[in-house]
Amino acid sequence: MSLHILQVGDVLVSPDILTECFCCDLSVCKGACCIEGDAGAPVTLDEVMAIEDALDTVWSDLSASAQSVIDRQGVAYTDREGDLVTSIVRGKDCVFTCYTPDDDSEANEDASKHGKGQALPPGCCLCALEKAHREGRCSFVKPISCALYPIRVKEFQGGLVGLNYHRWDVCRCGREKGRELQLPLYRFLKGPLIRRFGEQWYAELVELADSLREQGLL
Repeated sequence: MSLHILQVGDVLVSPDILTECFCCDLSVCKGACCIEGDAGAPVTLDEVMAIEDALDTVWSDLSASAQSVIDRQGVAYTDREGDLVTSIVRGKDCVFTCYTPDDDSEANEDASKHGKGQALPPGCCLCALEKAHREGRCSFVKPISCALYPIRVKEFQGGLVGLNYHRWDVCRCGREKGRELQLPLYRFLKGPLIRRFGEQWYAELVELADSLREQGLL
């Protein structure tokens, strides 16, 4: 029996968010989602202001090309779809991309700081904003759209919000690792979902998933 769109509060939830397993595997993908694609990460006006406040803190972590783009057009722009997104370099790389160093010991230390539970390979993409936050240098973490990926959020009229699971080839290793760990996507993204929708909403989502599982629907 296939599930239809589910609803938790004012949020429409695609069933595969409950049924699919996922866990980022940075040792394999090296953070490709930060440097692939043809547009930046969706941001709100509040997030743009927070990013601008943190800009001086992370400036030295950014590439010269990224600094040039930000000097020219700012930290965000409006894309072809009319959405506000982070600025990008060479048509794809987020301007806030930075990389683990070539020295293995430094990469391992950086992995520990980022709480990834694994040593990150040299050349692995990191978010300069998140890196600074984890090091206690700024209060802003990173755009919620980045934290929620591979869940994408769509806002509708009337206050409804839709959550969809975005399948991308560069995240194949995340799907494989998620299945290996038997970790549902909504469990993997517990922190970002709570950050976006709150503890009570997330508890209701878990309750719904548990109920569907008891009915043999998950």
